[in-house]
Amino acid sequence: MTSTTASAFSALAPYGWDEDWADAFAPYGAEGLLPGRVVRVDRGQCDVVTADGVLRADTAFVTPHDPLRVVCTGDWVAVEPDGTPRYVRTCLPRRTAFVRSTSSKRSEGQILAANVDHAVVAVSLAADLELARIERFLALAWESGAQPVVVLTKADLVPDPVTLSHLVQDVETTAPGVPVLSVSAAHGEGLDVLGAVVSGGTAVLLGQSGAGKSTLANALLGEDVMDVRATRDVDGKGRHTTTTRNLLALPGGGVLIDTPGLRGVGLWDAGDGVGQVFAEIEELARDCRFHDCAHESEPGCAVLAAIDGGELPARRLESYRKLLRENQRIVAKTDARMRAEIRKEWKRRGAIGKAAMEAKRGGLR
Repeated sequence: MTSTTASAFSALAPYGWDEDWADAFAPYGAEGLLPGRVVRVDRGQCDVVTADGVLRADTAFVTPHDPLRVVCTGDWVAVEPDGTPRYVRTCLPRRTAFVRSTSSKRSEGQILAANVDHAVVAVSLAADLELARIERFLALAWESGAQPVVVLTKADLVPDPVTLSHLVQDVETTAPGVPVLSVSAAHGEGLDVLGAVVSGGTAVLLGQSGAGKSTLANALLGEDVMDVRATRDVDGKGRHTTTTRNLLALPGGGVLIDTPGLRGVGLWDAGDGVGQVFAEIEELARDCRFHDCAHESEPGCAVLAAIDGGELPARRLESYRKLLRENQRIVAKTDARMRAEIRKEWKRRGAIGKAAMEAKRGGLR
């Protein structure tokens, strides 16, 4: 190991640098470039933490037409050691990426964070739980390749332990296979457990405005780094306090990426993620009589039988259908083969409906 490599390990290890990243960077190191991790992106420029400190660099060399390949907070990059302006020359291949659909009519994907190990979904207990929104966040989190964690913030606003336990159970039912933690940043409750979860890698903090993300980030950091504003009493919501995605090393180990409050969380090619969120439905579907059962009125449908038997909430099936339809629409806009398959499926269902209607009419004659 050269002295340059050794210094990079020493300086960048708190930000997640390891042997695999070093191997991926080796060809660029031979060119005299510096390894670094992007801690903030702003208007075509970014802040990169390197062994020489935090450098400001231009991203013009790595700004492709594909919005999913732009430089993002969490990226590991090769940056010029000097120059005015200084440029990022390339991004190392990402291990994971958290992507959502934009609200634009072009239906482009927007990458929110890269190389994330844990996707922490913050949900405020100051307002009624929106289980469908939690499911949406979790679908994107699973699709990213990260391990989701749901954190119910402001637990001090639910003083009755029985009520709090029921709320946690409701979310656990909504989030199979996902840790669900209740936390009070104001009182320090649950922070030790959350700190232990995120200490082993990079965590991205996600949620709506007013979910308490900035307060939670400050509590994990042990200091007031992120701006915090009061939420509205009427609905527990607040204004955006974080306006950029910032990567910060945690004192107990690990790295945290704080993000602005997300008003819209559109799916982006998240079919596998949806399947993981609704794993129990997909498991039940394997026992349906027909392999292409739509779980609507087909005979021998194991999913509908589970709803009738009280084993599966009807709300879960409706949410599953909604996210699948949304994801199909997004994929179909960029995938001609998928569009053809969807049209074929529509025609097949239309033919089944027409045949059923004709049979019904024939029985009434």
